[in-house]
Amino acid sequence: MKTTLTTVARSALAVTALASLALAPALAQDSYRLPPQDIVDIVDAAPSPWTSLSPARDTLLLMHRENLPPVAELARPMERLAGLRLDAATNGRHGPRSVVGFSLLDLESGEERAIDLPDDAGMSSIQWSADGSHFAFVMSRDDTLSLWVVDVERARARRVVDEGVNAIFTAYEWLPNGEGLLVKLVDEDRGPMPERPRVPNGPVIQEANGYEAPVRTYQDLLKDEHDANLFAWLATSQLAIVDVNGRRVREIGEPGLYYSANVAPGGDYILVGEMEQPFSYIVPWSRFPDRTFVMDLRGNDVAEIARQPLADGIPIGGVITGRRSIGWQDSHAAQLVWAEALDGGDPRAEAEERDSIWALEAPFNGAPVEVARMEDRYYGTQFTTDGENGLAVEYDRDTRIVRRWMIDFDAPGSEPRLIEERNLQDAYADPGTALTVRNEYGQSVIGIRDNGIYFAGEGASPDGDRPFLRRLDLETMETEEIWRNSGENFEEVIGLTSDDASSFLTSWEDPTTPPNVRWHRDGDVEQVTRFANPHPQLNDISRELITYERSDGVPLSATLYLPAGYEPEDGPLPLLVWGYPLEYNNAATAGQVSGSPYEFTRVAGTSPRFLVTQGYALLENATMPIVGDDPETVNDTFIEQLVMSAQAAVDVSVERGFGDGERTAIAGHSYGAFMTAHLLAGSDIFRTGIARSGAYNRTLTPFGFQSERRTFWQAPEVYFELSPFMHADDINEPMLMIHGQMDNNSGTFPMQSERMYAAVKGNGGTARLVMLPYESHGYRGRESVLHVLAESIEWLDTWVKPIENPMGDDEAE
Repeated sequence: MKTTLTTVARSALAVTALASLALAPALAQDSYRLPPQDIVDIVDAAPSPWTSLSPARDTLLLMHRENLPPVAELARPMERLAGLRLDAATNGRHGPRSVVGFSLLDLESGEERAIDLPDDAGMSSIQWSADGSHFAFVMSRDDTLSLWVVDVERARARRVVDEGVNAIFTAYEWLPNGEGLLVKLVDEDRGPMPERPRVPNGPVIQEANGYEAPVRTYQDLLKDEHDANLFAWLATSQLAIVDVNGRRVREIGEPGLYYSANVAPGGDYILVGEMEQPFSYIVPWSRFPDRTFVMDLRGNDVAEIARQPLADGIPIGGVITGRRSIGWQDSHAAQLVWAEALDGGDPRAEAEERDSIWALEAPFNGAPVEVARMEDRYYGTQFTTDGENGLAVEYDRDTRIVRRWMIDFDAPGSEPRLIEERNLQDAYADPGTALTVRNEYGQSVIGIRDNGIYFAGEGASPDGDRPFLRRLDLETMETEEIWRNSGENFEEVIGLTSDDASSFLTSWEDPTTPPNVRWHRDGDVEQVTRFANPHPQLNDISRELITYERSDGVPLSATLYLPAGYEPEDGPLPLLVWGYPLEYNNAATAGQVSGSPYEFTRVAGTSPRFLVTQGYALLENATMPIVGDDPETVNDTFIEQLVMSAQAAVDVSVERGFGDGERTAIAGHSYGAFMTAHLLAGSDIFRTGIARSGAYNRTLTPFGFQSERRTFWQAPEVYFELSPFMHADDINEPMLMIHGQMDNNSGTFPMQSERMYAAVKGNGGTARLVMLPYESHGYRGRESVLHVLAESIEWLDTWVKPIENPMGDDEAE
């Protein structure tokens, strides 16, 4: 709350507590720290493999992972261009490797076969062929990107492109027949990498030409002519078709600034997206001028489908005018589908219909056909095995209503059939995800069998998530539940292994067992994988999904974690509340419960669950809903609602006996950090806060943030009120701020934490700022992760664990 002279005086007395943190001078470079060894051991535990079911449904691909990379790997030279982070040495994206090996698990026999690969390599862009007989991947090794194909039957890998894969955008895709791959290669004739001139040719100039051009606070944009030249040098690629055995590489067409290249389901054409120059310095590559065209497999241009100018004038939350979302119809050999805005692309415009859907069949020289019109914004179509039918999605951003329509693309103008209509945030009504199969073109489409669709969903309920497998009868629109998770475990469907859903794979876990694959068939259940618990020492931590209400009656929930061996008679513990605010249209959806108390207690990275090992109670994902029926003004009561939700979380800890209402801390990441700063400035509920990678000055995001639609110039008082920076003089509780020095998330510039720290410090507050070298919005380097945990533990041990408040009790003043 408001800073007083007493607060400042008592803050000065807290120097003795700060000494325990070994605080260095304000501008000093500190070395990385380590948390307690038991936490280091958990962080370093080997992660379980990722799994992927083959399209043939008989093999499980196990992708073996590396643990956290060293910061040295993050420190590789990086080019920050056009909204991307690139590695010029590899001509791909910048970032540490994750997958380091593969093995194949036969479902029927249980035999696992390892794939022999070179040492010290990282794998990415992993894709199955349509029939599941092969899978491909890009290998990064010794500053080289190569393309590999694995023969599943022989469990043998072959390199089909030795070097020069261009992975700035999607590096390759399978041909529909599985006999080859369409690959982007580095242009061999591009010359040497452009060097930044010591003396520039002139100033960098931008112009505004009298039309509205609101933009979000994008980062890593082009800054000058050299950046533009370097981006073009890296992004230019040569298309080629490579045989599955690697014996033949055939170039297609001329090199270009291709960001996408997709083969038609019938295999005769390629849909190409190509950026055009000049580039922009204020928007990322996805808004650069571009053209979309069709070429044949000999590289000849067949038809130009769309040409778009620089998209810097799109309204916030809007779309471009003209043809957009252009793609192949998965259930047709060669037909394009796209959308066109009917409202000028402006969500603020009054319109009875916002979008139209169009189709154009090969050879693309006829008139496009309007298939349907949508009342709200169109978000794509999933096609099916039933002729030309597809499930098209529309969404109303004001009401958050989502609808799925069954549309017959072979009968333009025919009456669509409504399959789903609900509030997107109504998790209890979520029908799940339609399960897919491969069609005759090798495309992934929704399977329709006996006029029914199978859905797998999370099964959110007031008791937590209970995943399900259901069948929707398209004639009666009645739903049959085939299977549902039950018992003190969490199990969800991975995929079907038979068309009639008589057999299917699931991922099964419980609080002490990590996710493992099980096979349901013929009424029996077989264990497929047996991944071990990476941290069995945490098995005795208790976990419970709790519900409670805030003072205005809005239902709330959180997952409660208590230390191993804790008993109610042990009395209250120091409490950490971890949250993230979300906006809702109504209290009914805001109060819905999500998550499950029976999931595996994963503890990894910088998870707040580590604090439970140090004697803290944790309310994780404590809901902080901001409820308002008008999306334009919902943030007008943001702080008031936030304080009510936080107070309710602390109150329930006292009612249940695991908290005392005094030794409390609030923490969060990104918008959760924004929440943390607000709660310290606007209440006296918590002794301290930990804010990671947050944004605190909303005038630096003047065209909107999160769900705020008004601009700074339309609602300056809202931006002021919702900027913790403006209330730094009200923060009289200690605040730990942590931020990646290379945060590229929109709005959370590293400067946000630097300025917030300076504001708190300048007003006599108590704060600590930790800037992590080479880290982005999330923290990936091993040294960084361990340091964040060490800082957090030491901070909370200093300010929260003591029975007496180190800052003194001045709340009544």
